[in-house]
Amino acid sequence: MTTHIVIAGASGLIGRALSRAIVARGDRVTALVRRPAQAPGEAPWEPARGTLDIRHLEGADAVVVLNGASVGRMPWTKAYRQELIGSRIAPVSTVATALARMGSDAPTLVSGSAVGYYGSAPGAVLTEAAVAGDTFLARLCVDWEAAAREAESVTRVALLRTAPVIHRAGVLRPMIRLTSLGLGGPLGAGTQVWPWISLEDEIRAILHIIDTDISGPVNLCGPEPATANETGRAIARELHRPYWLRAPEWGLNLALGKAAVESLLASDADVHPEILTNHGFVFAHSTVESAVRAAISPPANL
Repeated sequence: MTTHIVIAGASGLIGRALSRAIVARGDRVTALVRRPAQAPGEAPWEPARGTLDIRHLEGADAVVVLNGASVGRMPWTKAYRQELIGSRIAPVSTVATALARMGSDAPTLVSGSAVGYYGSAPGAVLTEAAVAGDTFLARLCVDWEAAAREAESVTRVALLRTAPVIHRAGVLRPMIRLTSLGLGGPLGAGTQVWPWISLEDEIRAILHIIDTDISGPVNLCGPEPATANETGRAIARELHRPYWLRAPEWGLNLALGKAAVESLLASDADVHPEILTNHGFVFAHSTVESAVRAAISPPANL
């Protein structure tokens, strides 16, 4: 039986790959677009105005909401921080409100979130049961998830606490670019633990969640933790470039803004994918080295 999945944010890195994977397995995709529909498989909506016709969701098995301005764009100015918030909260709130109107006919909601929910917690092992942190990104994730949970009274809601996706077009793109120029090196201490996930496993995990009964927060991250230095050195090795130019944390704060640095680059968060592994998910890339290799020399379908 064909599954019908509606995607909001289908034009982004994850959305494009997810759409291809859904079609490749013989299922149907409808992309919500913020303009008049121009092709089959598109449906218009206006998340900034909270407008979504529930007819576009009728008969769907799941709605996946992936909208959000890139956290990899820096510096995080005051204006851009507001864009990071609004570009996430408004779309998922619009979808959750539409689902609530559908009642028991509402499809499953799979909403974006991020491992940034946990903030920085050196030495702690962070499963889905861990409490939220106190960085800008952590507070954003709390509000993001709360907006999605508005649909829990009518349907299953899963929250994708996604780690930075290791890909040339992902959040680590500036790091990959600098390393390719021979300017790679430790960011801050370099010993901080960075959660990560390959694009292939990100897509496989989302489909796994759709196909099972998983609900609530789900950590989408690789099973083997890696430090910032281990990630950076893996990128440098794959690009055959040196890893030597240290960027001190004070310099990162000055160039990129404290909110971005403490939320991403200097954050120390040993996040574990407990829910996924307990539900039988097997990673294609279990180490950061494998994920980096796939990112630098990606297969044709990703």
